[in-house]
Amino acid sequence: MNLLAQEGKNLGDPLRGIGPLGLEGDPSGEGAPGIFNKFISGTIGLLTIIAIIWFVLLLITGAYGFMSAGGDKAQIETARKRIVTGLIGLIIVVAAVFIVDLFGELIGIKDILNPAELLKKILPY
Repeated sequence: MNLLAQEGKNLGDPLRGIGPLGLEGDPSGEGAPGIFNKFISGTIGLLTIIAIIWFVLLLITGAYGFMSAGGDKAQIETARKRIVTGLIGLIIVVAAVFIVDLFGELIGIKDILNPAELLKKILPY
């Protein structure tokens, strides 16, 4: 009887890991600026998703506050403030990208949201 744990299996190079570490083996050839762009874009996307989830949570708790207020003016006002605060926060998060782009246009840096292109223009190589 030959058990699975007793079979010799070729594991390859177990210390290599999954995917390239750093910049070695980068097939796209984009290098560090491209990886930085992906990191910034992913971070902005993740924070936007978190803001949307937070807004939905505030909307649900505010709506529940309205339903459970029972005519109490203070509880209705608290629920309304919660919903309005969540909506204002969501608008600020979404508008932040446009505000940064506008700021870049005003100070003359057209690629402010694209750090890879900005670095290519600044660095001599």
